[in-house]
Amino acid sequence: MDPLLLELAKLQKDGNLKQSIEDVIKIIDQLEKARETIVTDPNSASFTLAKLQNPLKHGFDKVNDDLKKVHRGHNAYGKALDKNFPVKALPTDYDALASHPSLINRAIAMHLLREGQFSVASTFLTEALSNPPSPSPTPGTPNPNPNNDSTSLSTLKSQELQEKFSNMYQILYELKSRNLHTAIEWARQNSTELENRGSNLEFELSKLQYIWLFLGSSVNGLPDDENNGFFGALRYARNNFPRHKHVRYLKDCQQLTTAILYRSNLKDSPYHRLFNTETAWDEIATSFTREFCSLLGLSPSSPLYLATTAGAIALPTLLKLATIQKEKRTEWTTQNELPVEIALPRSFIFHAIFVCPVSKEQTTEANPPMMMPCGHVVARESLGRLSKGGRFKCPYCPSESLMKDAREVVL
Repeated sequence: MDPLLLELAKLQKDGNLKQSIEDVIKIIDQLEKARETIVTDPNSASFTLAKLQNPLKHGFDKVNDDLKKVHRGHNAYGKALDKNFPVKALPTDYDALASHPSLINRAIAMHLLREGQFSVASTFLTEALSNPPSPSPTPGTPNPNPNNDSTSLSTLKSQELQEKFSNMYQILYELKSRNLHTAIEWARQNSTELENRGSNLEFELSKLQYIWLFLGSSVNGLPDDENNGFFGALRYARNNFPRHKHVRYLKDCQQLTTAILYRSNLKDSPYHRLFNTETAWDEIATSFTREFCSLLGLSPSSPLYLATTAGAIALPTLLKLATIQKEKRTEWTTQNELPVEIALPRSFIFHAIFVCPVSKEQTTEANPPMMMPCGHVVARESLGRLSKGGRFKCPYCPSESLMKDAREVVL
């Protein structure tokens, strides 16, 4: 990957049109200046045009040189891509979702709705329902049920979801414009559901509004009146903070009110970090999106995006595996588990996993992890092979126990 990164750095440096644009602007300036000279003194037209020939030729040559440099950068990067990522035919022998094509269509439609592409989603759903794909049986997967699959797509409440996501994007636009009122209003309308989830969103929004007012008109750009600045923040806190009586908000409220004592020198106070809003707006927008989607029963990120990105990360390793299997004439015998480790980013890990130290296999619902009285954990199948129906010794310590003494570990 290092040669590819080096070529990418060169492309970013030389492969842009900034210099070309500057040279074109210089040529335009020369032409405009010549036109003004001719308009002022028509008799000097021939002399002015003759004088302009060499500068124009030099300017066009420079523009061509700039474009050649850009083309060289793109060609070099393209060759580096071809060298590091040679074109390989993807294995198409097994398609796990061939028996459920409508599920793929549903995922695409949901992704378009989540991204705010409402007109595209509407057109896609209309065409997908008018020309439903034909499912085909896939070994190892449930038999296709056309009725269930088409129902799962037709029952997608696209209009209702469109209205909700349209509201979400409107609130996010207001947050981007440093306006918290619509977000706070939404949080209060859904305060019961948010509280049941243990969410702090409503308080975090109110807290940021207090800080934004406290910083004053020189920072927030709001009118310098009684509703802004120190007195505006104090009035806002008196009117809104009593809503948040839970003990988990007590410390934050105490710190926000104590910071009043340091308002003349807030930067050097112990509470300076509370009033640093550099990342606060992005964080509150992310929290709002997460809570909004959770109330709809959806994940914060698009499942289609996550699956596609994870697949793109895993693809080079799986292609290498396919090549080795072809050379060694071996087969992938397990459908529920990958034969190689795929290193995904931490944001793509959603639940804990456990690999049995005895069998080296990842546990499943059918083969859960079991904890022995000594505290060591192995898979249930490994535990059964160790015990053989009687008393057995732990493979990692001298303790002995019976299989009935082991307890299932819930991940």
